[in-house]
Amino acid sequence: MKRTSLPLVPLTLGWSLAMLTAFALASSSCAFAAEPAPVKKIPIILDTDIGDDIDDTWALAMLVNSPEFDIRLVVGDFGKPTYRASLIAKFLQTVGRTDIPVGIGPGKEGGGGQSKWVEGYDLKSYPGKVHEDGVQAIVDTIMNSPEPIVLLCIGPLPNVAEALKREPKIAEKARFVGMHGSVRLGYGGKKTPDAEWNVRIDPQSCQAAFTASWDMLVTPLDTCGLVVLDGARYKAVYECRTPAAAALIENYRLWSNGKPVDQRSSVLFDCVAVYLAFATDLVEIEELGIRVTDQGHTVIDPQAKKVKVATRWKDLDAFKDLLVKRICR
Repeated sequence: MKRTSLPLVPLTLGWSLAMLTAFALASSSCAFAAEPAPVKKIPIILDTDIGDDIDDTWALAMLVNSPEFDIRLVVGDFGKPTYRASLIAKFLQTVGRTDIPVGIGPGKEGGGGQSKWVEGYDLKSYPGKVHEDGVQAIVDTIMNSPEPIVLLCIGPLPNVAEALKREPKIAEKARFVGMHGSVRLGYGGKKTPDAEWNVRIDPQSCQAAFTASWDMLVTPLDTCGLVVLDGARYKAVYECRTPAAAALIENYRLWSNGKPVDQRSSVLFDCVAVYLAFATDLVEIEELGIRVTDQGHTVIDPQAKKVKVATRWKDLDAFKDLLVKRICR
């Protein structure tokens, strides 16, 4: 019996096409599976007394160079409205972040150690949005957001107290992260707590913030008061030529008023609060009842509202390394 040959070519071609199709689909599925899901950015508002201590300028540089954040607003607090808003606006313009709105806070006009940097700067020249009423901008940004916002506060809190007065519900839609207080250590690592500046200068506003219903996380002097860059770390920032680092060192030089700025930073209190807004791995967090006294002390009181407090460093060196990378990014 004669064996009849099967139609090998059509069968082989069909099989090949089927295999190629299956392989393509499998490869496509693998490719999609291998792609990481986009990281959702943290919506954040910065409330700052920039222009007094230089650490606020360091914190702003760290903030704009941190990819974790979707920065919705930066507002000047504690008076000197035009000076602070001009510093914010010029810095954002210098680093190419005019997409970020600026808010002008209330209070009496004034200047500070960085006034020369904004001499002749016209806020009207800022290409982005400038809110004349910075407090209302805080309220509106929080209330109009479809998702909770971090309210990052690195100065005294009159803006926040006024915002809570205008709209108490902001505490239901925001999370407070701040640089405030002194729990067990004082300035310079002193073994007794101090009345920390941001609290002491306006304790009533701080009391309003610390008794609101929002979730709170703060860095007191116990952790933020220990951060100074020197040696190779400071040299890396000092010699860095990125727009943020260059503007920062220029402001540091003006603020220092003739004192040398080529060896070390001042204490960078506020940068720790920026870190806490996106991570807590490098610090120990305790949940403590914190009561703000009329004298500006933040005392542990079991009957007071619970606050998450960064009380100790797990790895201060790692934080300093991270800070250098962010400033020079």
